[in-house]
Amino acid sequence: MTNRMIELSDGPASLSVRLDQLVIAREEQPEVTVPLADIACLVVAHPRVLFTHAVLSGLAARGAAFVVCNERFLPIGMLLPLDAHTTQAEQFAMQAAAPLPVRNRLWRQIVQAKVRAQGRLLARLRGDDQGLFSLADEVTLGDRTNIEAQASRRYWAALFPDTGFRRLVEADDENRFLNYGYAILRAIVARALCAAGLHPSFGLHHHHRNDAYCLADDVMEPFRPIVDAAVVRICDEHGADAPMDKATKAVLFEALLGRFIIEEDSRTLFDLLSHTAATLAQALAGQRKDLVLPEL
Repeated sequence: MTNRMIELSDGPASLSVRLDQLVIAREEQPEVTVPLADIACLVVAHPRVLFTHAVLSGLAARGAAFVVCNERFLPIGMLLPLDAHTTQAEQFAMQAAAPLPVRNRLWRQIVQAKVRAQGRLLARLRGDDQGLFSLADEVTLGDRTNIEAQASRRYWAALFPDTGFRRLVEADDENRFLNYGYAILRAIVARALCAAGLHPSFGLHHHHRNDAYCLADDVMEPFRPIVDAAVVRICDEHGADAPMDKATKAVLFEALLGRFIIEEDSRTLFDLLSHTAATLAQALAGQRKDLVLPEL
């Protein structure tokens, strides 16, 4: 599997399936075919993209995510496979029955990994971790003292120091790029969780009644700085008011498709998330205590 990500936003297209290949047809352009088994995520962001039922079922059968965007080119919907693991029902039951102490321990580890990742990014880009490494050591079980929020305030103020930035989903500034990048990251994480036999709705910490992907929102936290770094690059080169066009989205895709050196081994984000999801399933089943959350 090559874990390709495809984004369709620059014009009308017609999608169909032929001989286990996704067929992309555009007016006055050569037909493009991609093996369904090679696709990790298909993002549709143009209102005149048509697709058949075979496209959706074919992607789901091969474990891919299908993401739909709104008129602002921001992802608003996602289709994930329901039958991606051989012991799916058993895994779901185990996940739902996970005791609170286990979930609190795992959430502590996720928050620590997130805060340290934010500190590493600040140290690299701004020359100072703003005390985040020390804050990470103070995280309690379940993060009862909300170190995550304390770290976030320091992090955003230092990451975009000249804008008075606030993380507001509806804001028409850097937040547009963060929203897009996080939504694609969320789809990649949710796909990895499904492949590990976990349901992305049963969260460790996130539990909002309207959130269908609570566990994906939990697990993606330490990986968010990948997107953040790409957004800093976009804003440094083009400004916070840059258009949400093919070029800016390409920077975000490039970051998520990059390779990361972990213990002298080059790995893709897909590989890393698959490993993290597998260790999460083991931890929830009582087979291990900790997740594998690589330092990127």
